[in-house]
Amino acid sequence: MQGGQSMKQRYSLASLVKNAFSHHEGWAQALPSAEPRESYDVVIVGGGGHGLATAYYLAKELQVGSVAVVERGWIGGGNTGRNTTIVRSNYLWDQSAALYEHGLKLWENLSHELNYNVMFSQRGVMNLAHNQNDLRALSRRINANRLNGVDSEFLDAQGVKDFCPVIDLRGNGRYPVLGASLQRRGGTARHDAVAWGYARAAAEYGVDIVQTCPVEGFEIKDGRVTAVRTARGRIAAKKVGIAAAGHSSVLAQMAGVQLPIQSLPLQALVSEPVKPIIDCVVMSSAVHAYVSQSDKGELVIGAGVDRYIGYGQRGSIPVTEETLAAICELFPLFRRLRMLRMWGGIVDTCPDASPIISKTPVEGLFINCGWGTGGFKATPGSGHVFAHTIARNEPHRLAEPFRLDRFVTGFTIDEHGAAAVAH
Repeated sequence: MQGGQSMKQRYSLASLVKNAFSHHEGWAQALPSAEPRESYDVVIVGGGGHGLATAYYLAKELQVGSVAVVERGWIGGGNTGRNTTIVRSNYLWDQSAALYEHGLKLWENLSHELNYNVMFSQRGVMNLAHNQNDLRALSRRINANRLNGVDSEFLDAQGVKDFCPVIDLRGNGRYPVLGASLQRRGGTARHDAVAWGYARAAAEYGVDIVQTCPVEGFEIKDGRVTAVRTARGRIAAKKVGIAAAGHSSVLAQMAGVQLPIQSLPLQALVSEPVKPIIDCVVMSSAVHAYVSQSDKGELVIGAGVDRYIGYGQRGSIPVTEETLAAICELFPLFRRLRMLRMWGGIVDTCPDASPIISKTPVEGLFINCGWGTGGFKATPGSGHVFAHTIARNEPHRLAEPFRLDRFVTGFTIDEHGAAAVAH
């Protein structure tokens, strides 16, 4: 027995040393990458989580003949890899709660579904209340969540302290914690693993993943999209879906479609790694800050958006300073930590802080955008309903309220109170 263990240990050590001095020779490619064909039944523009999930469900569940995903950079290099990985479904309005809860249920089985560990951790998401108005807003949302079958509960100040012992309920006098809402099924996932998992699974069902393939325009004939023009040539398509997050309005404009969205850099940063100290997600919309801890030990801190419309994928000092000031008031223990890096992700925001999942005035052209800070958490649900919308040429029942024409009819879905700090 001891000899067998020793042999295993020696084998593991030998493998470790061998790989440490290698240059990855002979390693299998981690992600699929295909050359574009001349034509497809469906082309998805955008190789982030939403685009890859859409392609996966088109191929697996809806059995669309040929599908391609075209990505201007590399898989996971856009917003999917530049966020703070929070997953929750505690939105206010019935339509939003139904869509995000659909996504959360898919999250709960996603690693098994994709045969790839997306590291989904249901550690709980807490939204803090700092004043009486916050308490009233949280109470309203908790009751609305329960009516929609979404788990949500209220914690008083002591309950907050019990759930997250490192928080200072006094907030140094500036941000006293009076209570919080808690969704225990919420949590975090590994952002790039989600992209890799969907990419590999979609490729297994025949989807072509085309990287480093910027889109330069669309061909439209008699009001219908017929092809996508890319830096790597023309790709004919019967249908085209745009899922390009912050660049959605730029791509839609190429097809002559004007979208009611603005794109802003959303700030985030991480600290040096420390031992486990916070095992939940703490959010405070009032002070525009939220924090969790990664599996590597880094504090992952989310901030607000830049004050100017832009497409820069970088952080800015004023926003970072404001965020860290609030975090240090709530968590004085973090004051001695050093920040490792900061970045920005481009969020596309609609006037009502809700997404667009819809046909467009161009026949055969579909759009999935406007998620603001809700994009990552919606990834499985968004892809699932968008795939149905494309394949069936009609909205999925959960996507019906999020049609583009709601900005004409006036039936908007105002989620500013629950959509987090970007709105």
